[in-house]
Amino acid sequence: MQQILRAGSAALLLTALCACASAGETAAGAAPAAYDAALAERLGADEYGMRSYVLAILKTGPQDAEITDKAERAALFAGHFSNMGRLAEEGKLVLAGPLGGEDGRRGLFILNTPDIETAKAWVASDPTVEAGVFTIDYSKYYGSAALMQVNEVHARIQKKGVTD
Repeated sequence: MQQILRAGSAALLLTALCACASAGETAAGAAPAAYDAALAERLGADEYGMRSYVLAILKTGPQDAEITDKAERAALFAGHFSNMGRLAEEGKLVLAGPLGGEDGRRGLFILNTPDIETAKAWVASDPTVEAGVFTIDYSKYYGSAALMQVNEVHARIQKKGVTD
């Protein structure tokens, strides 16, 4: 039975390799047929199509439960969304979104810098961070350079703004 499984695994691997070759994969070290050198350069991609960013995880801060006035919270979060919009327009914020709240994790930012200190300086201007509604955990992140196109594409598919 083990020999059959091994033979089946080898056949599956060979099938997968053939499928990759027929899907446009090239010889080792060669760029795939769809490779766009100008786009890769514009997005800051390395040879793997990747680049370095900083990942910021927004967590529930020490003042979150203390700030209960609805108008104050609304103003803080309006400033939070405005700040994100400004950072995105400046090309600093690549991606942002809410998280489910597990373990106090409330949102994330992917920032267009490989430097954590630079990312901290950019995020420090967020009113919710300044007020202690959120604290931030920072980490270096290596991901697809295609993320640099998220804001451009999002602007073309967004019907309503966050504050509408």
